[in-house]
Amino acid sequence: MIFPRLTRQPIKLLKNVAFLSVILVNNLSAQTVAAPEVILLNATQESELRLTDRFVDHLVRTNQLRINKIVTDTLIPTRQHERFSQYHQGLKVYGAEVTRQTEAGVTVSIFGRFYPDIKIETTPSLPLDTIISTINSETQWSLPENKSQELVILKNPNGIFTLAYRLTVASPVGPAIQFIDAHDGITVHQYPGIHLNNDGLPCDTCRVGEGRGVKGDRKKISVNTLGGRFQTLDLLRPPAIATYDLKGDWERLLNILNNNELLGPADYGQDSDNHWTDGPIVDGHVSAGWTYDYLHARFQRNGLDGQDGPITTIVHPVNREDLWSVPDHIFSLFFLNAFYCGVCGPDGMVVFGEGLPEGFVLTETGQTIDFFAGGIDIVSHELAHAITDNTSGLIYQNESGALNEAFSDIIGVSVEFFMADTGRHPEETADYVLGEDVVKPNGVRSLADPLSLNNPDHYSIRYQGGADYGGVHINSTIASHAFYLAIEGGTNKTSGISVVGVGSHNRWQIEQVFYRAFTMLMPANSTFSIARKTTIQSARDMFGAGHTVERAIDEAWTAVGVK
Repeated sequence: MIFPRLTRQPIKLLKNVAFLSVILVNNLSAQTVAAPEVILLNATQESELRLTDRFVDHLVRTNQLRINKIVTDTLIPTRQHERFSQYHQGLKVYGAEVTRQTEAGVTVSIFGRFYPDIKIETTPSLPLDTIISTINSETQWSLPENKSQELVILKNPNGIFTLAYRLTVASPVGPAIQFIDAHDGITVHQYPGIHLNNDGLPCDTCRVGEGRGVKGDRKKISVNTLGGRFQTLDLLRPPAIATYDLKGDWERLLNILNNNELLGPADYGQDSDNHWTDGPIVDGHVSAGWTYDYLHARFQRNGLDGQDGPITTIVHPVNREDLWSVPDHIFSLFFLNAFYCGVCGPDGMVVFGEGLPEGFVLTETGQTIDFFAGGIDIVSHELAHAITDNTSGLIYQNESGALNEAFSDIIGVSVEFFMADTGRHPEETADYVLGEDVVKPNGVRSLADPLSLNNPDHYSIRYQGGADYGGVHINSTIASHAFYLAIEGGTNKTSGISVVGVGSHNRWQIEQVFYRAFTMLMPANSTFSIARKTTIQSARDMFGAGHTVERAIDEAWTAVGVK
């Protein structure tokens, strides 16, 4: 998701222009309560690794850690990455993860946390069937079958371990992940299921057409032909990249998001002569292709899931002329945002909001909102959430959630630079501002100068309230600003500390280091401190200890106040 969730206030006319006022929806802040003992694992030196490695092996042998994924490093092929989850009496401890990097069987680094003293009754008072039937009786959508239904141990916001069912629950604003107390049936925690912003050989039906984007710029578009018409289905790249046009049918889209209805071939964007004029369809489809190309060229990554799985995007979730008739939650979700939903459909999907009609601006900022598919950085930002879902799984709350959003912003601006460097779209200029082609003027967040758009550039001024799931969007700029400083250098406005970056000609070095740390080294519950340690470790792994890349990243994190 690009913005925190927004709501609509009454609209008034002033000089024939309607102004929309936007506010944050606040959540209750968590109390500060002493948490159970936790063991933090941050081992990179040989002396630390021997003891930590033995400790992890012991936990594996005693079934307290279980391997859930082993991946080969695409940037250092001799390296492997193991990802472990903690279990207590056979139940997963939600969010408690450990990652271990090895080369030829020798451990290189270990990061994560382990809770050694969990005391909890693991037999539920309420069976899962009772929970499901209660939820189904209270909503118009039934729970999707076999969708993340599991009994887990959850460390709740008060620091207390709770036995809970983890469920994907349908709602009027799309699916949510809920944790329901297995003894009393009360929802103890939830977060959104949406993150609010073949062989690839030539085929007989594949065509390359020409389209005009939201800004009127010409672009090549890879499509498919069927029955004399052209469809936004790209089969020239290894994954099937499909762009669907919902033609403003938001009620049907809600059913699709809640897994009660499927997208079909009739929902593809359609054109009769392969000269495409619908800007959001063109930009959304073309930018998804650019995102795939960047991931493969820069990181040797095969698509969003690493296996060239389908890439699904949706445009026109509402009609602009329906601005006044839709419910408030639909206004926020489908007009003023873009989002990725990993639990929607078989492969996840991205929805791009419709923006506002001409003549409307946001009261607080004076900004206009165009079609969200019109920003390549926004398209890439949302698709990057799928990468996180398929790798580190950074939990979408507090600091780990801010890192989740920061990674998406990093990928968003990086794809924009990648495209600009090809010279194929001279109308597009690259910068470190997210969404400047959609939210005008100024964009949504600035990686170069977070304070200019009211985001923190330093850990000491981070948001510590409960809104925005603990500041996942607000605080993301602490990490993304470190990324910027490591490349371009400069002085942090809050700390006054200067950084010597690697230079824009070496941007790829920082992109690879951050990608590798965020997808391979970070556990799901990472903090900013762990992000610092894993990116520095990633730099050492790739370029050697003491290299200018490591120095730049170390200086950048120090400048933004992360120790």
